[in-house]
Amino acid sequence: MNQPAPQLAAPTSTFTQLLSSTRRGARLARLLAVTQLRSWGAGQDLTERAETVVAELAANAVLHGRSPGRDFRLTLVLDPSAGRLRVEVTDTRGDQLPHIAPTDTGALHTCGRGLSLVAALADHWDCVPYPPSGKTVRAVLSPP
Repeated sequence: MNQPAPQLAAPTSTFTQLLSSTRRGARLARLLAVTQLRSWGAGQDLTERAETVVAELAANAVLHGRSPGRDFRLTLVLDPSAGRLRVEVTDTRGDQLPHIAPTDTGALHTCGRGLSLVAALADHWDCVPYPPSGKTVRAVLSPP
């Protein structure tokens, strides 16, 4: 008697890249993330939300987590069986922890809204130490 082959779960896909702690590096992080997610066949909604999350986290790494001569790291982990994408951005400034700015800042205030966007687009986000002196900001996104 022939039995159908068991269905194997799709493997987890991982992408990691070191990028310069410059505005150009932050822009490249966003472009690489979109290219990688498309190559993995991620849906448009997930890719668009991830693009914004990567852009905000990379910009924060460049603006607030920069140490002269040190790069930041972008990591994407797509787990199709769990139906989620984890975005991680690691920088070298563990002393500069991220926080969401108060909502009562003026309309002309130009910074402090990035993590609010991340919180709105991700299922959840957090920050963990990255020894010896850095931190990793992580966000988890699920398809709609």
